[in-house]
Amino acid sequence: MDKQNISPEDFSPHLFWDVDVETLDLTKDKTWLVKRVLDYGLMKDWRLLYELIGFEEISLYATKSRDLSEKSMYFISNVANIPINKFKCYTWKQSNPQHWAL
Repeated sequence: MDKQNISPEDFSPHLFWDVDVETLDLTKDKTWLVKRVLDYGLMKDWRLLYELIGFEEISLYATKSRDLSEKSMYFISNVANIPINKFKCYTWKQSNPQHWAL
């Protein structure tokens, strides 16, 4: 599939539960798309994302996300060989500790 031909309809529908697919622009909404695919996507979504923007750009957007899930952060850290402390979500979490709960 050519990356110019990739559209939101090619991704799993569950990724777009809270957005209007008709208004989604895969070029402008890359940050949102990377986070959504890493946190909730299937393997086919990962492949489409990789085909659309490439590994380096996925890694770049992932490290800049402040609210990436811990599982996704560790996954992309291992796959891209990026130290965990380079992720904004990790440093943000460390500087804003949660209250302990019972």
